[in-house]
Amino acid sequence: MSLSLASARRLVVKIGSALVVDAARAAPRMAWLAGVAEDIAALRQAGTEVIVVSSGAIALARRQLKLPRRTLRLEEKQAAAAVGQIRLAQAWTEVLQANALTAAQLLLTLEDTEDRRRYLNARATIGTLLELGCVPVINENDSVATAEIRFGDNDRLAARVAEMVQADQLVLLSDIDGLYTADPKRDPTAAHIAEVPVLTPEIESMGGDPPPGYSSGGMRTKLVAARIATGAGCAMAIALGHVEHPLRALREGARCTWFLPAPEGRSARKQWILGTLQPQGSLTVDAGAARALTQGRSLLPAGVREMHGRFQRGDAVEVLGPDGAKLARGLSAYASADAARIIGHRSEDIESILGWRGRDVLIHRDDLVLLPA
Repeated sequence: MSLSLASARRLVVKIGSALVVDAARAAPRMAWLAGVAEDIAALRQAGTEVIVVSSGAIALARRQLKLPRRTLRLEEKQAAAAVGQIRLAQAWTEVLQANALTAAQLLLTLEDTEDRRRYLNARATIGTLLELGCVPVINENDSVATAEIRFGDNDRLAARVAEMVQADQLVLLSDIDGLYTADPKRDPTAAHIAEVPVLTPEIESMGGDPPPGYSSGGMRTKLVAARIATGAGCAMAIALGHVEHPLRALREGARCTWFLPAPEGRSARKQWILGTLQPQGSLTVDAGAARALTQGRSLLPAGVREMHGRFQRGDAVEVLGPDGAKLARGLSAYASADAARIIGHRSEDIESILGWRGRDVLIHRDDLVLLPA
């Protein structure tokens, strides 16, 4: 792959509090955000879907709530997030609207990326927003998450989002232009690393302690994010954010560190579907649907002739051909009770049959694994 933003089909950009918030004024850095929004508009114009993971909610509310000290109790963070998230969403809405783009706010918790059904719900929502031309702006749901179910930093959240939506690239905008062999602020001999083909223990040991201030990340969490993203087949860059138009600069070749995706990354999730999940039912398809599956398409309800078993949305099911041979395994977009009502019908009839509008497919192609012939 070409390590350039120009090659990305779907891009996740993570922006930390230190970039979003002017600490002296406890206010959004609107001029800088406007430049990022212009960069996003240019990427969108070039055909790249962009998802933003933005910190800053707690930092924006600290002064307003008179919480100046560095370390806050969990309940204080939750209160600050509830106040600051409104200001953060307003800032993104304003700068994106100036570029004829619609901002869409999503708040996620760790459980949303680990529970299978919530994972599917979140992924479907993000996918639909992208189809509608929106720019999803995601943050951790700090106002409700407890210490036990928090990411704790948006580097890891961004990596999980990139994994969830099968992004090609993840960019972490930072206060440094990439990974160095040592902390360049302390060691003048530290050398910049332009490319990391494989995350080795030696590379991971280069992550230091989180920096002081509002940030909860640091190089350590960025390397954790790199392992998550590259393991899912997504390239990741650490790039300097303290410049005007940082995404444009990166697209034009600004210095950064690229972490290459693991060659087997794209297949890891499908191996999980194939080898780990126990099928809870089966769907028998007609010849036309069987051909469509071999061509890489999703399974539509119209192509299903029979259904057996009881399963919930997100459970694994077997897909059988007209002769009963096993063709594939996938995650059902509907529970068995609803699937039984819509099989054999066209997708446009789903709403009238169920009384609500669900997905147009029974199994999306991203959730489907063909079995060896």
